Amino acid sequence: MSALELTHVTKRFGEKVAVDDLSLTLEPGSFLGLLGRNGAGKSTTLKMVTGLLTPTSGSIRVLGLSLEEHPLEVKRQLGVMPEDMALLEMLRGPQYLRFVGRMYGLDDASIDARGAELFDTLDLKPGKKALISEYSFGMKKKLALCAALIHGPRLLFLDEPFEGIDAVTNRTIKEILLSLQKSGVTVVLTSHILEVVEKLCPLIAIIDEGKLKGFGALDQLKQSGESLESHFVGLVGGGRKGELSWL
Repeated sequence: MSALELTHVTKRFGEKVAVDDLSLTLEPGSFLGLLGRNGAGKSTTLKMVTGLLTPTSGSIRVLGLSLEEHPLEVKRQLGVMPEDMALLEMLRGPQYLRFVGRMYGLDDASIDARGAELFDTLDLKPGKKALISEYSFGMKKKLALCAALIHGPRLLFLDEPFEGIDAVTNRTIKEILLSLQKSGVTVVLTSHILEVVEKLCPLIAIIDEGKLKGFGALDQLKQSGESLESHFVGLVGGGRKGELSWL
């Protein structure tokens, strides 16, 4: 049984094709780095595989289940950290985790125990009465990760998880993700920081203009002697030279 299977998935917004005939299969325990330029279709793809958007055509299966036919069963097994975090900012952090945990059917004692452990591990120390709206950007990122992990997902989607995170917590998050992968959790993350992807992700998928331009093992790329950056730029186009006429 595949952890994730996309078959000829396309998403259109009017005349614009955001994702174009995307087919991709991940086995359980995979760790995929999903790469692409801004507007390439990464976030749209994540929204479709997590049920936030419906594909215009094609099919998505998650952990052996059709997302279209079994949306609730699929979503119960997913952990999602969207780039915009989608937090309820007028709640306090522990209150928000209670809300999320209850949505997944956890009892309050388990939620509080897991939440306390996550806060401690990620060094998240808001004031007892602080609302999420008062958190710094990095603190909000940590809280969004807590919400994605609290129910013990089998498939984890993280959109730019390291943005705004301090170096110490950055390392902690990497260790958490690698531990999850070793336990059989499938992880998919997007990041514009290629060095992070290169250190974490054995599998790489590159999307450009909605199309899958490259998919395969990072080890094979390394054996060729080509860097991930060079490979990425070569597939999506080099763009303009980094020169300014007045400098």
